[in-house]
Amino acid sequence: MSNSFSKEEIVAFEDILEKFNDQLVLSKLVKKYNMPDVQAERANNTIWRPMPYIAQSHDGTDATANFDDATQLSVPSTLGYQKHSTAVLSATELRDQMQEGRLGEAAAEKLASDINLAVTAVICNQSTLVVKRTVAATGFDDVALANTIMNEQGIQSLGRKLALNSRDYAGMASNLGARTLDNSKSLTAYEESFIGRVSKFDTYLLDYSTRLLAAAGVTVTINGSNQYYTPVAMTTAATGETSLKDNRYQNIVLGVSSGTVRVGDAFTIAGVNAVHHITKQDTGQLKTFRIIAQVSGATGGAGTYTISPPIISGQGGTDAELAYQNVTATPATTAVVTFLNTAATQVNPFWLDKSIELLPGRYAIPMEAGAAVKTGMTDNGIELTMQKFYDINTMKTKYRWDTFFGVVNLQPEMSGIILFNQV
Repeated sequence: MSNSFSKEEIVAFEDILEKFNDQLVLSKLVKKYNMPDVQAERANNTIWRPMPYIAQSHDGTDATANFDDATQLSVPSTLGYQKHSTAVLSATELRDQMQEGRLGEAAAEKLASDINLAVTAVICNQSTLVVKRTVAATGFDDVALANTIMNEQGIQSLGRKLALNSRDYAGMASNLGARTLDNSKSLTAYEESFIGRVSKFDTYLLDYSTRLLAAAGVTVTINGSNQYYTPVAMTTAATGETSLKDNRYQNIVLGVSSGTVRVGDAFTIAGVNAVHHITKQDTGQLKTFRIIAQVSGATGGAGTYTISPPIISGQGGTDAELAYQNVTATPATTAVVTFLNTAATQVNPFWLDKSIELLPGRYAIPMEAGAAVKTGMTDNGIELTMQKFYDINTMKTKYRWDTFFGVVNLQPEMSGIILFNQV
């Protein structure tokens, strides 16, 4: 017969679950998708999720020549995070029943932190809209630039979120507290260091954030012509087999004359402006990109790099290119690449809520296998599992707390980062 939980332990677990739920700050600010358990197991915990469609329109009343196939792009979403925390209590330590509760609270806090950190890392490392500021965080002007870059590229205004690291958040609150605005908002900023809603963004405080190193003294150019991307929903292998394709990335060849290129670097390309995603009009602003990985070449030197987003200039003329066009032109053969992260800094992510998805996972743990098992679910579908097992040989009781989830950036062009104190 398996070990069982006492009534007090069950109550303690429910208290722990409640605190775990309260601490899931960032995971509550993104969309959720629940993958069916059987499907997850049979598909190796991966499912392809659709990117937003971008439709085209035509002039005139005759639509005879305008009925073309729509290209639906998809993104692989994986339940890739399996986090657990453990503890052991001896028979003497268990004389203090509070120990178990304290350990459970600490475990829940750490697991909640792991989830928030995973969401933060995905947004910070994969987002491609970049706002460079040469000053410290000052307030409205900083957020307004993030608002502007989203507006220019046709990203909807409902559901915009911004998370700031502690120092930048405090700097914005200080600026807001000194303004002679509505007294209640300024007073709240002054007394509670609270920003609230600014320039269409709901703002939130991070107690940690990704740090981006400086790309200083780097001289880089495009190395080769016609480095544009053609979106396709499916690819066909030499054997005739078809498979879905991830269209968030593109490999390009860079020439590096000096300095080191790093994963995470943000950059622009001379002559390559961003366009409005729907109207395809030139925004007059250079498109921003991120380095995702290095494929070949000496580390940080000349070679092939994976970037996001892909350079979809429409040069090939396919329907998919025209629908998903995001830049005005294909880079010139030796176009200059300019890096934006010129000073090491903490990253402040902003995003449209539907562009980031959290995938809650679930374990199927047998209830009569010798260990006591208790599971609970948070408001956003994340499951927390607690197990207890007593070892008669050592008179020690083992505890473990588990959570299982995935995070995916469905559309990197709908999320971005603000970098302060750049040179």
